[in-house]
Amino acid sequence: MSDMRKIPEATPKEAGFFMPAEWEKQEAVWLSWPQSEDTFPDLFAVQTTYKKIIRAICPFQTVHLCVRDEETEVAVRQHLRGEKFPAGALKIHHIDYADVWFRDYGPTFVVNRENHELAMVDWQFNAWGNKYPQLLPDDGIPLALNQDLALRAFYPRMVLEGGSIDVNGKGTIMTTEQCLLNRNRNPEMNRTEIEMLLCEYLGCSHVIWLKGGIAGDDTDGHVDDVTRFVDERTVVCSLEEDPSDENYAVLRENYRILKSATDQHGDTLRVIPLPMPGRLGDTCRLPASYANFLITNQTVIMPEFEHPHDGIARMILEAVFPGREIIGINCRALVGGLGAVHCISQQQPVP
Repeated sequence: MSDMRKIPEATPKEAGFFMPAEWEKQEAVWLSWPQSEDTFPDLFAVQTTYKKIIRAICPFQTVHLCVRDEETEVAVRQHLRGEKFPAGALKIHHIDYADVWFRDYGPTFVVNRENHELAMVDWQFNAWGNKYPQLLPDDGIPLALNQDLALRAFYPRMVLEGGSIDVNGKGTIMTTEQCLLNRNRNPEMNRTEIEMLLCEYLGCSHVIWLKGGIAGDDTDGHVDDVTRFVDERTVVCSLEEDPSDENYAVLRENYRILKSATDQHGDTLRVIPLPMPGRLGDTCRLPASYANFLITNQTVIMPEFEHPHDGIARMILEAVFPGREIIGINCRALVGGLGAVHCISQQQPVP
């Protein structure tokens, strides 16, 4: 499939496209239905989590749900039996994906607001530094989806996962050095070259580099587990209170960087601490974080972990998203696959 990816004459930025902030008006959210017990030992619990996520989104916008085949679609519809979704709110697509991490292997949607056009950026996906060879075929998902979507597509020929970036929709990107400067992604590119491609393909002008991500994160420090924009100049930043915890130092360093960081205009950011849910996982640390939430048109879907900090995190998000309902969903089973709500989803903006 990679042979079909042609370098366009113009970059998205040159063509007037940019990646909107997640809180801007959305047309849909994309998901891939969980089917692998290798990823999720408690597969039924994870499928129930998906049902709750779909239920939280469908009243307000479309959910595009990928399934592997007709047999899976029948099983999914049986699982969702009794749900009263608006007509057309759930659209099912047959596509042969390897796993559920749509944020990372799916397209990044960009828009041109002058002509109301939607397009996609099809990054290269190498399964987080070739850690999981069996998942490498998911690199072809954006191209396969575009057989139906028929969108203008841009191919930067750069390895990047959607969870490694966050934008404010006005020109600023956040990412981490641990991920995008990792030699297992783009060893032939230096920091300046990576910044240039980020700005050209996301329609931005300014990059904030944080240090790293949380323990247990096999993606090498995705930013959507540590820090998220909640408006143009405000971020929530995960902080660990326990000095003995392995997340303590790196999250404090990220917080320090953000306190002195600026947006695309040189204005300082408002930085709001977000607690961590402590250590999850018996044999190995799981990457549990309240920052892995999904913003939709009317709701914010927040992962919960049966921890006392669940309520504190909810109150913080309620304060920064006053016009949206905060819906907490238990993600203990989901994070067993090393991701949560934001990792499995990708928003499609209204052009």
